[in-house]
Amino acid sequence: MGKALEDVRILDFTHVQSGPTCTQLLAWFGADVIKVERAGAGDVTREQLRDIPEADSLYFTMLNHNKRSVTIDAKNPEGKQVLEALIQKCDVLVENFAPGALDRMGFTWERIQELNPRMIVASVKGFGAGPYEDCKVYENVAQCVGGAASTTGFDDGPPVVTGAQIGDSGTGLHLALGIVTALYQRKTTGRGQHVLAAMQDGVLNLCRVKLRDQQRLERTGVMREYPQHPNGTFGEAVPRAGNASGGGQPGWILKCKGWEADPNAYIYFITQAPVWAKICNVIGKEEWATDPNYATPAARLPHLKDIFAEIERWTMTKTKFEAMEILNKYDIPCGPILSMKEIAEEPSLRKTGTIVEVDHPVRGKYLTVGNPIKLSDSPTEVTRSPLLGEHTDEVMAELGYHPDQIAHLRVVGAI
Repeated sequence: MGKALEDVRILDFTHVQSGPTCTQLLAWFGADVIKVERAGAGDVTREQLRDIPEADSLYFTMLNHNKRSVTIDAKNPEGKQVLEALIQKCDVLVENFAPGALDRMGFTWERIQELNPRMIVASVKGFGAGPYEDCKVYENVAQCVGGAASTTGFDDGPPVVTGAQIGDSGTGLHLALGIVTALYQRKTTGRGQHVLAAMQDGVLNLCRVKLRDQQRLERTGVMREYPQHPNGTFGEAVPRAGNASGGGQPGWILKCKGWEADPNAYIYFITQAPVWAKICNVIGKEEWATDPNYATPAARLPHLKDIFAEIERWTMTKTKFEAMEILNKYDIPCGPILSMKEIAEEPSLRKTGTIVEVDHPVRGKYLTVGNPIKLSDSPTEVTRSPLLGEHTDEVMAELGYHPDQIAHLRVVGAI
């Protein structure tokens, strides 16, 4: 069975996380991703956060599966010629350099179009056009400028960044969609185009419900589903809402049996309106189903803290898995707080390929996250990340270079 993107060749100028997330996803769908790295060093994440001396770090391996690595010196005139040959042969160039870096290498948009008018150039940048477009941005900075940090955490504490890499990996996912869309449009136009995914924009896209709430706040001055209601006050901007769901179905994280010793012995519990009567029965508060102070969603909003406190008295008598099993029988939405250890050991995630064990020639076996998107006609096989420059000769041969030419380029330091 073929792969969805098996006829697409990607020239990968990316490093660290945002760009490699994008190109790895394309590689999982079958694209031939050629990662261009610096000789002797490569992607900086090869050595960052190393847990095994001299082995590529998990930071690198988990973001660069299914790719080929070539080492080329872009400052060497003959190395630059190799890059030009690659541009002519590839469909997409992906980069997440600092603003202006690609131009300084001599590969402006105009030059790339001269070499290959069908080339799609895809870029991750911190900001779009505006006063900050030349600024560098990293994960937590993106979360701050995209609105996530100001709305995360508890109201009596500082802004908080999330452990989910919504700035880097989130933007990489956005860029991958842009690339696939541009490839589809090229079928009609025959032309390449520039695809830009700004990290600020990507984070804001994931925070759209908070922009919704900002406009609601400006009109009403209060948001009844937030924990600040009814006893707190609202300012001019959307506040931090703790563990509130931020939507029409109030939710909160509640303690479960064993919480005193286990920092993850908790469950997320949603008081969904259609199952309210079932919730009342489960926790032994049957009278709440008809009590005017609790019977309707609007009536419950001023009492949410008391409601969740009562539910927590019940959840604390059950482990998080016992509680989930009972609640699911009644279609009550909930979910245990799973630690990374529990996720790594979950058999169902191994079976679906969401968690994959990969064998590496230097570091040995390790766990990684597999393709989160499953296609029935394009199954993903996760292969190990490449060693630095492992495929340089192979790719050069595909470009038409003879062994003696390759040897010459290596002598002069072009590759």
